[in-house]
Amino acid sequence: MKIDWAALGSVFGVSLVVTVALVGLFTLGIAGLSRRERAAAQGDSASLAVTGAYACFAACAAAVAYGIYLIVA
Repeated sequence: MKIDWAALGSVFGVSLVVTVALVGLFTLGIAGLSRRERAAAQGDSASLAVTGAYACFAACAAAVAYGIYLIVA
């Protein structure tokens, strides 16, 4: 059996980049929700922050669904 180390490294690199991107996107969503909490405490509206947070969470869910699709297909 011969292991293609270049392909293995490529898969590792892509998975690392995608994982870091998903964590960053999820973190942006959490930050948007915390901004909503701060705005509610001050009596302001933070609809843009909430919309951005929901968009980040939707993008995370879409990326996970696409990953599952790639595994199943």
